[in-house]
Amino acid sequence: MSKINIPSENGDLMLTKSTKLVGLKKQLGSRDMEDVNTHVIPDLGGFEVVTLNPGENIDDALDRARAHQDVEVGTHVYFAEGDNRPVVATGIIYCEMADGVGKEERQVIFDAFALEIIEDRKDGTIVCKVTPKSPNPLKVAAALVKLSMVEKAYPDLDVPLDQYFMEPRDGLLPHEWHLENKGFVTDVPNFRLKVGADAKVKAAWRRLGNLGSSSIIIAVIDNGFDLNHPDLRGKAVAPLSVSSNGSALPTGARFGDHATPCSSVAVASANGTGIVGAAPNSRLMPLHGLTYSKYLTERMFSHCIRNRADIISCSWGTIDARYRPGTEHERSIRQALTSGRGGKGCIVVFAAGNEGREYINYYASIPGVIAVGASTSSDTHASYSNRGSGISVVAPSDGGWPILAARASWDQGNSGMPTNKRYYVDGIDRGPYHKHFGGTSSATPLVAGICALIISANPNLTSAEVKSILERTADKIGNTWDYNSSGYSNKYGYGRVNADAAVAEALRMNSGGGTSTTFPTQPTTRPPFTPPSAPTPPSPPQDTTPSPSPAPAPPPTTPADPIVIGTNLFRFSVTGQVRSGFGLQVAVNNEFANVLKQVEGLERKHGMPVLVNISTVNGLTAFKILIGPFNSREEADVAKRKMVSQGAGEPWLRSLNTL
Repeated sequence: MSKINIPSENGDLMLTKSTKLVGLKKQLGSRDMEDVNTHVIPDLGGFEVVTLNPGENIDDALDRARAHQDVEVGTHVYFAEGDNRPVVATGIIYCEMADGVGKEERQVIFDAFALEIIEDRKDGTIVCKVTPKSPNPLKVAAALVKLSMVEKAYPDLDVPLDQYFMEPRDGLLPHEWHLENKGFVTDVPNFRLKVGADAKVKAAWRRLGNLGSSSIIIAVIDNGFDLNHPDLRGKAVAPLSVSSNGSALPTGARFGDHATPCSSVAVASANGTGIVGAAPNSRLMPLHGLTYSKYLTERMFSHCIRNRADIISCSWGTIDARYRPGTEHERSIRQALTSGRGGKGCIVVFAAGNEGREYINYYASIPGVIAVGASTSSDTHASYSNRGSGISVVAPSDGGWPILAARASWDQGNSGMPTNKRYYVDGIDRGPYHKHFGGTSSATPLVAGICALIISANPNLTSAEVKSILERTADKIGNTWDYNSSGYSNKYGYGRVNADAAVAEALRMNSGGGTSTTFPTQPTTRPPFTPPSAPTPPSPPQDTTPSPSPAPAPPPTTPADPIVIGTNLFRFSVTGQVRSGFGLQVAVNNEFANVLKQVEGLERKHGMPVLVNISTVNGLTAFKILIGPFNSREEADVAKRKMVSQGAGEPWLRSLNTL
């Protein structure tokens, strides 16, 4: 099997090419292809993952698929060692050049690999994409990092992330006990709940005197929105299909069903039928397309900022260290946290995860994010809910009785259960529109809805203030020894969320009460890994790279110099140069004739020797032109000042032993 080792912010990643799966990016509206044997994943990094003719070599089958008139791009699919999730290269590459490398020099490299620059960022990051003439993006990235002029080159990958849904276990809950728990379920007389083991949402409505503000938008990023569901109909604003960057959301079982119940827990309408979300007056911004891709992650969070989402709910993530959020992932989320809502910051909520581990979802541990664990109908810790430093609060979910949530019309239910228990675990049919739901997937949008109630009470709160209010008003549940002296627990965070107390605090602050003292923030690192620190949000790129001086015109022909005839004949000698000392690089070129003209012009203009370094990049020759050599930096600085005074663009200092 073909293997490739690629650079990654989380260390090198060894990928093995799949012998069965490929990715196809087809033209919009194209029909199913005869060559496709099975449809596996409808959208991964913009590609549909499929199998082709099982009896044919994967390379030959992919080449034939690429030749199909409806296929724009075909790619191989890979697997990381020890993992059964497919990995796709999106075609985007994030690059950072070495200090002193100018735009002309880097362009020679990008031309060699037929890369197109799509963003040139102020922080030095260059976002490129492959073109039809480029090699495989994984091979391009692996080749780039071997060049001395390239500091970093990471291929953008997509891999299915974990949706934190917990299938309900034995039990039933026909009413929404998570909003107000009176200790029982009316149609299940033989099971008792703990009175008060809820999120106090109904009490928060009574305190507000309403169901929250209709001007607040909760963005839900997930797969499988049924926007025609009676509980969600008419609520959607600014929908986005992440990979296509369009507003039409795909529907059907192939595209998932997780988004529908998640959305309903947060915003289901109070319309006299069905269920009611925590913030039923809020609007829904549906973003279809879970993705690990850096580039698509940037797109989704930028969309939320641009379209004025107030809260962003994410019931997904990963605890796989190989797919920890990288610099661009974190920058996207940090930008939402700080620049959304007109500078007050979007409130970003992530699920802690359902793996039952002692550390939480990597996305949930990003500073500023509200990380949500799960509690049960008995006010205990849900055993599946991840524990660890970084959890903000827990919220009621499955673990005793599951909650009730909306069901997509194409949702096939739990096929592993008997027919009468596919949607309702006790077998009692409560109609076609709902099902039992749970996990931190359910706890997360519940907290997102509560955040909507908090900013309904006080729209001036920043994202950091909302997070602080949630934490300091939470109810301590469990044992006293579960909490440290600062009131923090690795199981419960600061406790089980209390919507009524949080709204009361928001109202108090809105009336001029100021900000209360908060508990010390717990460190967000978690064994055995430490997530990277939050980067500075990106800002519009600025071009600060000095441009080399233009090549002077060829010297005129004079009778005194019979050797020079015309402009394309030069006299020169070649002497090897020891790789020590320093040079002042002024340009890079890939045409030898242009190099000769520029060298002659530089010698004549500045009266200093000129060096040429010849290297090969992806089979193409690059000529770096430098003034020098100089024995020390001081000598080079003197020469640099002289060149600038003579009207040259500012050259950059290069150590000759690195060429």
